[in-house]
Amino acid sequence: MNAVNYDALGAKITKAFAEAGLRPRLLLHSCCAPCSTHCIEALRNSYELTVFYYNPNIFPEAEYEKRASEQRRYIAENMPGIGCEIADYRHSEFSEAVRGYENEREGGARCAECFRLRLHAAAEYAARHGFELYCTTLTVSPYKNAAVINAIGEEEGKRAGVKFLPSDFKKKDGYRDSVARSVAAGLYRQNYCGCEYSLAERASAEKGKRASEGV
Repeated sequence: MNAVNYDALGAKITKAFAEAGLRPRLLLHSCCAPCSTHCIEALRNSYELTVFYYNPNIFPEAEYEKRASEQRRYIAENMPGIGCEIADYRHSEFSEAVRGYENEREGGARCAECFRLRLHAAAEYAARHGFELYCTTLTVSPYKNAAVINAIGEEEGKRAGVKFLPSDFKKKDGYRDSVARSVAAGLYRQNYCGCEYSLAERASAEKGKRASEGV
């Protein structure tokens, strides 16, 4: 079975709106400012865009505040006219969502539950505030499974009653573009995904690397 080309699906939907002379309201869930750079650029000429920053997975709170501040700053300094909504820090929502998955490795079932938590919140917000569509920056990362993210996004959109815009933003050098744009904007680029489990995995990997090098 051929893999679904989510990038092409999203482009087809966007083209149809343009041909009909429409510029719908779209809520873009953002995982972080660096990843949002390319995604905003890809969408802002076709949609009336608002960025929604909801990431209760991030740990500790100081890290959350730092990343949220960078998201707010990037839009204020570089993207006039684009809305930005920053959710309060509610790490307990993440802890509850991944209960029982604490020992999963990064990229596994725990991450899927984390995706669902964030996309559920984004879909609910989009539906409550009259957005025609919603989307997420999560697919710009080469370390995240676009098929899983799109499937969850579609499910949560149907549940909330708002259309999910398919994407695979890493396509066409999207990730590389996001890196270049974030460097040019002087954005803080984090060195772990966000949660305490990914932080612990990174620390363990670095410790193992130092041990193998005899450091």
